[in-house]
Amino acid sequence: MPVRQFPDPRSAGPEGVLAVGGDLHPQTLQLAYRQGIFPWPAPGYPLLWFCPPERGVLDFAALHVPRSLVYARRHTTLRFTLDRAFNRVIDACSSTPRPAQDGTWITPQILSAYIRLHRLGVAHSVEAWNDDLLVGGLYGVDVDGVFAAESMFYREPNASKLALLHLVDHLKSRGLDWIDIQVMTPHLARLGATTISRDAFLARLQATRARGLKLF
Repeated sequence: MPVRQFPDPRSAGPEGVLAVGGDLHPQTLQLAYRQGIFPWPAPGYPLLWFCPPERGVLDFAALHVPRSLVYARRHTTLRFTLDRAFNRVIDACSSTPRPAQDGTWITPQILSAYIRLHRLGVAHSVEAWNDDLLVGGLYGVDVDGVFAAESMFYREPNASKLALLHLVDHLKSRGLDWIDIQVMTPHLARLGATTISRDAFLARLQATRARGLKLF
């Protein structure tokens, strides 16, 4: 199957749009992530590919865990797992309402594409369980030892935040010291995430890929 070739990500427009159209084949997606590019479908448009001028990142050294979350983590009865229910996590993320968003960018095509990436060992999930009930989680993509967080959801207070902390601990144990969060959100800003320039992000991306970390 033909693989989409992308322009230099530094040529993206002021809104971050780099390319229009193409497919969601696993090789296309991996090629995109290797260059700091990600798909973001928009209603009424062909598939859009982005590399924003400012990139959200979470440096583990700058992670801020509020006292209330420290307390919640210490006393939680939730159980956390990796890659136990990827399909259920991404489906829950797709159906979770988002402030100021009409609908979801996680279309049926995105669902199918990332489930396929998961089966190939490229996309991964973190799950938060209350007994056997899935109450929170997140998923993302690992390409060449760089982790890009995609979306998260919760059904109980703090479940997604605690799942994120579980992921951070796991990735730190594998030698990683930051994750790509793509677009900044108020929730992640409160946890210490920040934005860096596209050029700084692309340099960090390539430097981390060169380390050859095995994250999962």
